[in-house]
Amino acid sequence: MTSNQSDANHSHDHAGHNHGDGHHSHAPQVGENNERVVLAGFALTAGFMVAELIGGILSGSLALVADAGHMLTDAAALALAWAGFRFGRKLSDSKRTFGYMRFEVLAGFVNAITLFALVVWITYEAIQRLFMPHPVLAGPMMVVAVLGLVVNIAVFFMLRQGDTNHVNIRGALLHVLGDLLGSVAAIVAAAVIYFTGWTPIDPILSVLLSVLILRAAWALLRNAVQILMEGTPGNIEIDALRAHVLETVQDIEDVSHVHVWSITSGKPAATLEVSLKPGADYRTISERVKKTLAQRYDIGHATVEINWANHPKDCPLAEPAHHD
Repeated sequence: MTSNQSDANHSHDHAGHNHGDGHHSHAPQVGENNERVVLAGFALTAGFMVAELIGGILSGSLALVADAGHMLTDAAALALAWAGFRFGRKLSDSKRTFGYMRFEVLAGFVNAITLFALVVWITYEAIQRLFMPHPVLAGPMMVVAVLGLVVNIAVFFMLRQGDTNHVNIRGALLHVLGDLLGSVAAIVAAAVIYFTGWTPIDPILSVLLSVLILRAAWALLRNAVQILMEGTPGNIEIDALRAHVLETVQDIEDVSHVHVWSITSGKPAATLEVSLKPGADYRTISERVKKTLAQRYDIGHATVEINWANHPKDCPLAEPAHHD
């Protein structure tokens, strides 16, 4: 029997996928609540960003201008996240069989890159300010910084109402958290300048804020790149998965060609090949393997192939690429 015949024999049950109207969709569902909270956060962030930028220019505060710049990237990040959720709800088609969910990961990648660019800009401006101090109006700076803190807290808790395990919601939260810390830094700087007149505190606190943003940006970038590179999800270990299937599912002699990746954040998929013991119930083996993967690893989409020849073969994906 050929592998094509085996595909016809085993059931093609994909938990959480839409088979309605005869259309087989591999695209996971995107929560509309995520879309709503991101859009509301974008409106609030973009609105105050303009006010903070004006306040920073008028008061001469680098911390406020930097925070406004961060809020600009926040607004862009939230807009990208909203677009990701909007496109992510589009059905799959013949050219994009997993739908548009990966667009959200691309948005998360862009978010991380903008954070790195922001850190470079803040650091450069801070060095310039240390060598050429600028006068700062502490009173207006304090008022704008306090208002910014209130807005950032409101947006932060608004986004917490969404799926905080999602790469884009987490990315937006990191952006807003950086802004929140920026507002705190601006408040501290305003207080120091008001009571002591020591203006270098403004660029110094901006640099410290950049270090915090850099750490968050690296974590976000690493997660996005892992998904884009089809890396194995962090909670799954291939050898352990293979051993678990062998131990849990009867009639299986060997498990090979195991590949596990994420379609998008929190949506793992897998392909694997199984060799059967003599007399095995091949008609239900695929369904039993999929059930085990779903229960143990939350893998909702798995493709199981039966190795009827019952001997191992080298996986083409494991071979080095050859270029002419």
